[in-house]
Amino acid sequence: MRNDAEWRTLLLAGVCYAVWLLLAFGWADLPDIVRVLLLIPTITLHSSLQHEFLHGHPFRNQELNDLLISPPIGVLVPYLRFKSCHLTHHINENITDPYDDPESYYLDRDVWVSLPGWLRSLLVANNTLVGRVTLGPALATVGFMRSECVRAKAGDAIIPKVWLRHFLAVGLLFWLVANYGSLPPTAYFLAAYFGMGLLMVRSFIEHQAVEKANQRSVIIETRGPLSLLFLNNNFHSVHHAYPSLAWYRIPEFFRENRDRFLRMNGGYRYESYWEVFRRFAFRPKEPVAWPIEGNRKRRGDTT
Repeated sequence: MRNDAEWRTLLLAGVCYAVWLLLAFGWADLPDIVRVLLLIPTITLHSSLQHEFLHGHPFRNQELNDLLISPPIGVLVPYLRFKSCHLTHHINENITDPYDDPESYYLDRDVWVSLPGWLRSLLVANNTLVGRVTLGPALATVGFMRSECVRAKAGDAIIPKVWLRHFLAVGLLFWLVANYGSLPPTAYFLAAYFGMGLLMVRSFIEHQAVEKANQRSVIIETRGPLSLLFLNNNFHSVHHAYPSLAWYRIPEFFRENRDRFLRMNGGYRYESYWEVFRRFAFRPKEPVAWPIEGNRKRRGDTT
């Protein structure tokens, strides 16, 4: 049974916010570069906590969860839009689909061949791990905002309201950093950018495009600093099978059911993130064009 408030998640969120406050508004004696390097994983952890909170933790009251985790310290994406898109992503038969999965990095093959060569080269580079960490935040943010504009023009009235509140909140954040912070706003933005880049180490490898939907989510077995930073989403196949399972219960649940999960996901696994880096640091993991037969181009879609 779950508790009304899971103390581990609350404690971790409290520590995350406390460290963020100290790095952004205190510890002025530390060099800016040191604070930026420490802010990067702190912002990444906050993004991982946002993922945990939107799945119903730590409280049963989802409005309270949203209120606690929505401060836009990661700057680039409004929490409520991330929440909506991520829950759509969990419709398992749609994972990696370039139209139905809002978190897909794949493109329709007809769209892919229509792109200019320079853009195809950029997207191929984005399919390497180094490219995803460095180029990924910019490409993902631009692509996401573009798709949000398309949805808003199609009549989704909530999107402009969410983005307006986000821009106002981010503006307030940078005003506070500029006037009361202990590092320049440009340095804070750099930390937010690469905080998202570090998070993309996880999303880079967590899905593959294959026919069977239950074989599209990865298992990375070795636990380490990145496993904690990603709140055990390296066991991503477990998360997709049991999305409400709390982060601190996932590793033991996987160990108890390891063979079943590896059969279920077709053996899509890596030993560690170091193995992922060795294999894909400068080599594309997969083609950008969605390889599954039956892919279709929808009339009116251009992305």
